[in-house]
Amino acid sequence: MTLTTFFAFADTVTTRSYRRQENGRGWVGIRFQASPHAPPSEIIVHVHLLDTTPEHQREALGVLGVNLIRGALFARQNPSALIATLMDDLSRGRVEVDMIRFSGPAFPDIDNRLMALQLVQQGLTDAAMLEASGDVVQPSDVLHKKPILVERGSFRPATKLISISSSGPESNSSRSRAWRDRPRLCWEMTLKSLAAEHDVDHADFLARADILRALGLDVLISRFEPYYELADYLAGYTDRLIGMAVGLPSVRQIADDHFYADLPGGVLEAAGGLNSVENAPVPPPFHHVRDLLLEIGRIEPIRHYDERYLSIHTPEVRARIEAGDETWEALVPAVVADTIKARQLFGYQAPPAARR
Repeated sequence: MTLTTFFAFADTVTTRSYRRQENGRGWVGIRFQASPHAPPSEIIVHVHLLDTTPEHQREALGVLGVNLIRGALFARQNPSALIATLMDDLSRGRVEVDMIRFSGPAFPDIDNRLMALQLVQQGLTDAAMLEASGDVVQPSDVLHKKPILVERGSFRPATKLISISSSGPESNSSRSRAWRDRPRLCWEMTLKSLAAEHDVDHADFLARADILRALGLDVLISRFEPYYELADYLAGYTDRLIGMAVGLPSVRQIADDHFYADLPGGVLEAAGGLNSVENAPVPPPFHHVRDLLLEIGRIEPIRHYDERYLSIHTPEVRARIEAGDETWEALVPAVVADTIKARQLFGYQAPPAARR
């Protein structure tokens, strides 16, 4: 008697056509048995097809499908390597994979949050998304046609300062009424903020993801450095307002020309997407740009916050945690403190009396 395993491949994708000129996008997946009679395992992928003709998009989809089948059958023991093989005989200019989810007995120890991180690290996409539940999602499921307020940070750990931006645009502001609906709040971690000497510490990344999940926050993992790149990315999902909550150190980047070397309009082109405060110390002549953005309503100052939170700095909180200085607990939300202590994150060690 010969024992066999089975698999099924499926896709539901809309490609470019003569009537539909947008890029193709959709879902590709494989369900398979890792061994005879085993329960099924799955790999589900969300893909954007970027070729300019329907024929080339269909060709790219076929190559991706073959790569997925081959990876599931022969590379499933190393999911990170499997992700890399998805782009065999393809290029990032033809295909973007912005979500992948592994499930089933073939992947017993998989954390799909790390797989989302791998998509960004390996260049298959510019950004991947974790919903507040901790699940990996396709970004348009969260962002499509919604006003968005995003904050970028290291969140090592998230402190009480996060509550300032999480309040959103102030309801008593005349400019804020343009939002109409409460924005979708999103917290962004860049690869640069995650990397230590060019390598991403996966345990450290998961610690930060756990903290933001405990706070019920959506998380974007991205390759972006300048704010205008983040703004352009978000604009691909929504035609509503996009806000970015930033502190004074970020405002000073307005006058840093090296961020905008690739833009024909230089600093003036990039600055339209920034948010700051009215009295930010921007050096001349760029203070005129700040004043213009305030005047036309592209900057919305954050008001009615607890000024004590402005003195909280994440590196200092992290240092107190590592040193066993219990005063760190007063600087973070209670749920963050509970999560750090329960999971011993960021170098936390319980005091001797608590270990007995």
